[in-house]
Amino acid sequence: MKKVGKHSITMRWLINSLGVIFIILLVIEISLIAVVKNYYYTSARQYISGKMTTTAKALINTLEDNPNSFPSDIRNVVENFEDKDKIELMTISSRGRVTLTSSGFQPSADLPMNDYLDARDIPSGVASSTFRIPGGEKVMAITVMLPTGEASYSAIRMMTSLSAIDSQIIWIGSIFTVILVIVTALMLSSGLYFVKSIVIPVRQIGATARQLATGDFSNRIEKRTDDELGDLCDSINYMAQELSNNDKLKNEFISSVSHELRTPLTAIKGWSETLMEETDPEIFKKGMRVISGETDRLSDMVEELLDFSRIQNGKLTLQMAVIDILAELGEAVLIYQERAKKLGVLIEYYEPEMLPFVYGDKNRIRQVFINIIDNAIKYSDPGGKVSIEAYVEKGLICVLISDTGIGISQEDLPKIKNKFYKANMTRRGSGIGLAVADEIVKMHDGTLDINSREGVGTTVRITLPYISSTKNPDPKLQKVNIIKEGYEQPEHKNET
Repeated sequence: MKKVGKHSITMRWLINSLGVIFIILLVIEISLIAVVKNYYYTSARQYISGKMTTTAKALINTLEDNPNSFPSDIRNVVENFEDKDKIELMTISSRGRVTLTSSGFQPSADLPMNDYLDARDIPSGVASSTFRIPGGEKVMAITVMLPTGEASYSAIRMMTSLSAIDSQIIWIGSIFTVILVIVTALMLSSGLYFVKSIVIPVRQIGATARQLATGDFSNRIEKRTDDELGDLCDSINYMAQELSNNDKLKNEFISSVSHELRTPLTAIKGWSETLMEETDPEIFKKGMRVISGETDRLSDMVEELLDFSRIQNGKLTLQMAVIDILAELGEAVLIYQERAKKLGVLIEYYEPEMLPFVYGDKNRIRQVFINIIDNAIKYSDPGGKVSIEAYVEKGLICVLISDTGIGISQEDLPKIKNKFYKANMTRRGSGIGLAVADEIVKMHDGTLDINSREGVGTTVRITLPYISSTKNPDPKLQKVNIIKEGYEQPEHKNET
């Protein structure tokens, strides 16, 4: 079992929550014991006061009726006191000495007489006190002054032991303490179970996170509850799965790029070695064309990787200006017409008479068109067709690039714009061109949508906002305004 540290959740709960509750319960217990003690002591005082009042009135009446017989009468009352088994009745002289007791035993000379001294000094002539006698027993005493004029009987005093009451208070306090211990134990056990239900998953999450940090994406957290911790476990497991998928895609990407780089390098190396010994001009020209073409291919791949790196680091910048979108699209089509013809793929370009101008980076926009057209040709078989058209619809320039190629499965379609993802590993490409194209379109406030059916073909729809004026606006002042009038989708007039 992992050691509980002073900064752990368990320790903080023990100190902050359970500690506070325990102190509150302890205060409540002490308060209840104090209330019980006050109740019992008050009841005892009232009981003795009642007895004292009755006895004092009887003695005063006797004194008034027959003053001469008062000494014998008071002696008789003390000696025959009916509650002598519970209460000690005694007479006190004017010097504060005990002269008579109901038990017949003379009390100790050092017996505290605070209640007598208080009663003698106050007008009511009645006082009480609680104290311990020399033997250690706790008692309560009440003194009443008598108007006798007799030096030996100036006051009567009743004193009773509080041992039974204190024992009762201790018993009740013990019950309160047992209840406090039981409540604390129940709170501790239930609280520890609750804290354990939090701490264990948190520790598992921490361990899994550390494994993820080292590159191990195989571990998963067991979900035990459907609360917030369960949601957190689901999130961590989802993150682990996504990291695993991304790691797999990254590895596949590295393998794919390595293959893509190796193929042109092999061709360049092979033709270079051939041309070193070849004297035939036709073969020399053919070899140079292959080397030039493969070099361009390598250059394009490296530039694509650099663009992706810039996008990942947020360093891809655009050279914004007013551009003719139709010219950039036409140039991209022109670049791929010859290649498509060699591969047996027909390009049908429905060129509109005109399109409004766009505020953007012409090289990046052309890069998007080149990437999409290249993909359309690459994923089309010989005899296939790539259709390209552009028009204005609902205030946006729309460019549609469709092919009759192998298509994309519905499972792969949502992921096709993710970095490193390739739906078909048999076709050339790094798997990041579409991610770069999508990011470039987004940077121009446009959209890139893909619709595809496996075995039928793919349609890519690119939309871009256009500017409201064609008179070379100042880029610092002219914002790209999307207008929703002025152009309709043109008919397919020019087909290339």
